[in-house]
Amino acid sequence: MSSIMTNSAALTALQSLNATSKSLQDTQARISTGYRVSQASDNAAYWSIATTMRSDNQAMSTVSDALGLGASKVDTAYTGMNSAISTINQIKAKLLASYGQTDASKEKTQTEITALQAQMKSYADGATFSGTNMLSVDSGSTATTAADVKILSAFNRDAAGASSISTIDVKVESIKLYEAGTTSGLAKGILDTYRLGSDGSVAAAVSGTQTALGAAALATDTYSAASLSIFSGGTAASDSQIKQMLTVIDSALADMTNSATTLGAAKSSIDLQKTFTSDLMDSIDRGVGQLVDADMNKESTRLQALQVQQQLGVQALSIANGSSQSILSLFRG
Repeated sequence: MSSIMTNSAALTALQSLNATSKSLQDTQARISTGYRVSQASDNAAYWSIATTMRSDNQAMSTVSDALGLGASKVDTAYTGMNSAISTINQIKAKLLASYGQTDASKEKTQTEITALQAQMKSYADGATFSGTNMLSVDSGSTATTAADVKILSAFNRDAAGASSISTIDVKVESIKLYEAGTTSGLAKGILDTYRLGSDGSVAAAVSGTQTALGAAALATDTYSAASLSIFSGGTAASDSQIKQMLTVIDSALADMTNSATTLGAAKSSIDLQKTFTSDLMDSIDRGVGQLVDADMNKESTRLQALQVQQQLGVQALSIANGSSQSILSLFRG
């Protein structure tokens, strides 16, 4: 039936053209943004997952920066520790050289030892990065142990969606060389603590002062690597006392070597975690991309097809509209 009131063909052509135009708009939006899911209305589930993972990736970028900062702190401490180890070895050599020397020679050697001890303190004080010093510590008047250095190492999210953080902890109490804290029971550092000359150990009974020089060594004699002297107040240390000082230096050197190993292991852990974090961020980026990125090859092909469909839709609508004009020919004489 032909009707001038209702043009069914034109309505159908118009609906098809509108659908094609909508698809063309969607395709153009994907091409311009690069995303096939750019907002929640495109795909609520994928958009939610992508938004959460992007947020987590930003957090992990901060973690990566924190690991870099932590690596610098540990590396600075390691450098200071290595320098102090080199210096204490020189003190050890000076003590060996003074064994059996005259009092006058010991006095001169003491001048060199004092300078080396000051150099060790300078190394420890200078091993500071971003306000953190693990070698020369001041725990204050209330703390009984030096505070650990905590390095942010990971941002985690469990299956339930709860987030948490992980840290790499450096036990400063076990590696500090000097301790300025005054709390009762707070242990001094490796270098400024007083050790028994008999075996180099730190005992609760250690008085915290150097034994008077010039006498034969006793099992209870105590010395500190940071302040021991072989000549003081006109009196030189006896050879047996120098042997005890060597024991104390050896004990301190062993502790410093262990501390350097601890710092090296921490640096290695930080480097491994930094590499893992970088790889994980790349993996998350790829995963998010698979969820929401547009395939530009497909979209370009789809765009060309839709443009042709749109042109054909316009042509079809034009034909459908023209069909009403043919009815006029029925009324011409």
